[in-house]
Amino acid sequence: MKQLIQDIKSGGTILQDVPRPQLQRGHILVKTHRTLVSSGTERMLVEFGRANIISKAMQQPERVKQVFDKIKTDGFFPTMESVMRKLDEPLPLGYCNAGEVIKVGEDVTGFSVGDRVATNGYHAELVSVSKNISAKIPDNVSYDEAAFTPVAAIALQGIRLLEPTFGETFVVIGLGLIGQIAAQLLSANGCRVIGFDLNESRVILASSQKIFAFAAHGSEAVKQVLSITQDIGADGVLITASSASDEIISQSARMCRKRGRIVLTGVTGLHLNRKDFYEKEISFRVSSSYGPGRYDDEYEVKGNDYPLPFVRWTAKRNFEAVLRAMSTGTLDVKPLISEVVPVEHYQRVYDNLLSSMGLTSVFTYDTAANHSSVVRISKKQKAPGKEVIGISGAGNFTRGKLLPELKKLNANIKYISSETGLSASLLAKKFGVEFATSGFENILNDNEINSVFVLTPHHLHAEQSVMALKAGKNVFVEKPLAINSEQLNAIVSAHEKSTGTIMVGFNRRFSPYSIKAKKLLNDAASIQVVATMNAGNISPDNLLHDLEYGGGRIIGEACHHFDLISFFTGSRIQSVLMAATGTETNLSTDTASIFLKYVNGSLGVVNYFSNGHSSYPKEKIEIFSSGRTLLIDNFRSLKLFGFKGNGMSGSQDKGHREQYRRYLNFLRSGGEPLIAFDEIDNTTRATFAALDSLKEKKWIKVE
Repeated sequence: MKQLIQDIKSGGTILQDVPRPQLQRGHILVKTHRTLVSSGTERMLVEFGRANIISKAMQQPERVKQVFDKIKTDGFFPTMESVMRKLDEPLPLGYCNAGEVIKVGEDVTGFSVGDRVATNGYHAELVSVSKNISAKIPDNVSYDEAAFTPVAAIALQGIRLLEPTFGETFVVIGLGLIGQIAAQLLSANGCRVIGFDLNESRVILASSQKIFAFAAHGSEAVKQVLSITQDIGADGVLITASSASDEIISQSARMCRKRGRIVLTGVTGLHLNRKDFYEKEISFRVSSSYGPGRYDDEYEVKGNDYPLPFVRWTAKRNFEAVLRAMSTGTLDVKPLISEVVPVEHYQRVYDNLLSSMGLTSVFTYDTAANHSSVVRISKKQKAPGKEVIGISGAGNFTRGKLLPELKKLNANIKYISSETGLSASLLAKKFGVEFATSGFENILNDNEINSVFVLTPHHLHAEQSVMALKAGKNVFVEKPLAINSEQLNAIVSAHEKSTGTIMVGFNRRFSPYSIKAKKLLNDAASIQVVATMNAGNISPDNLLHDLEYGGGRIIGEACHHFDLISFFTGSRIQSVLMAATGTETNLSTDTASIFLKYVNGSLGVVNYFSNGHSSYPKEKIEIFSSGRTLLIDNFRSLKLFGFKGNGMSGSQDKGHREQYRRYLNFLRSGGEPLIAFDEIDNTTRATFAALDSLKEKKWIKVE
């Protein structure tokens, strides 16, 4: 199928061939009839993409600071590789979609095949969208009109934050798409509306809707408002304009009466003049997209709605409200359409986007097109070797680490899969992989493929590993192997019956610093290891914290150090004790110390901390043995204390390349697995035991 993307690195806008998206749980699959080009948001993306790297950096000063901080801890070259990878990630365009439901996912109610719906889907022939960001289109509303639903919901949410009452006066600054809709909706609320825009045609259009619209700006605009309101000032201002200037905020304050309110839905400078706000006690709020639920994984991903009596207007309910307004004629969006064109004409539309005086274009789609779950990207000549690889998951790690390393090692990769299909297609094109797919079953059903790499979200690792083992494939799964005992037991059972092998991406034991440290230890009888990870804070609503999806950071990330310590000790973990900060038990904690007791008498401590400073090294490994000490500092150096010989230092190397090199050799030549399965099993169960220990407040034996 076809989907529009913006290449941030080159600045090009591309209509890409991609596999049809996989229908996700809590989602509906929609065949697109119309999408709307959001002139503000998409113009900003196109301009950013076409800017040079200096301009890009100037537009994101906070990102530049993060880059310099990362250079201090990880070094210049790893940091620049990370920056260039980020710039090399094309963005899907569009968020205003109207189409027809062709399939309904699990846990979805209220939708049926054949329903006409408005969603926040991309510019694509098919989209999989959350049931909570979708709404049915009334019979008398056309697809052209319904495509306006998301931008209209943005306008409506800004208005809700203004809390208008009948008879009040409001100013709308910026009469673009959202501003025009907001002006209509405010007028429908019985409010007097004053609008400002420098574009004369937009002023004329707003005036036709009985809005007091002017092309004035600055002090002249303030005078207009004071004149119309008999020097009282407006009750509130809605800013829908896009400008880097702080002056718009200052103007808005000067337009307001005492105790007026300002809501920002656009993008402006935010250095506020205290005097402007202090004397009038003006309130200022920033509106977030369509309304409550937007950017909340509980709402969008898991499909949990907010109860209506407590959250009257969610994103979905705002969608429904604007569609009703279109149906009754309260909101008329037809005059806002500049043109309706086939999506194949996208290049002309986006070229004109930067200079056009019109408001928006609507794309049409070929609804009779066939859509496959597999797209052939390249005709690849197979490299020498026995491995034929299918990769499941096309996220950041696949893009930034796995594929670059496998390419250098000349690996035979036949498939990349992802649920959306887009990310798989982009990576297949970049790395010369033969096929992109949205269906994991296509990898399993290909008899030529003998090894599957699983790099999906954590909650899918075990499920896909079991399926691959049952299909007789060798499996390389990124950590963690599983996020609970039930999943792990299923893997153990599948492994026992399968001709395939299983490997987990515990790469740190393959770092040259770890390998040299292990050699220096010379199989010491018992040692003590302290592994400290300055993990950094992540948002509390990140799905990694969710025990059902991410498994939590201890299972999902600290497992690296469980394995590394086991590598150094040469033994199995016997029992675990975990203590976390805080006075209450929180199984999703990411600030904790975990004590490991080994069968051979060795001891390990994993300090996993999220509350450290970002400039401090991310990882430090201290190894104590017979009056001697080894220190691995952020996998950039190995320092020796009491050992003969020299340490080592160089660029950061966490062992990824060596791990993949050895694994490919294993696939090609056979031999013993890189890590014995019972050792992988022991490490994984020890992470589960750590959470059990935290809950039960005692040492837990690892069964």
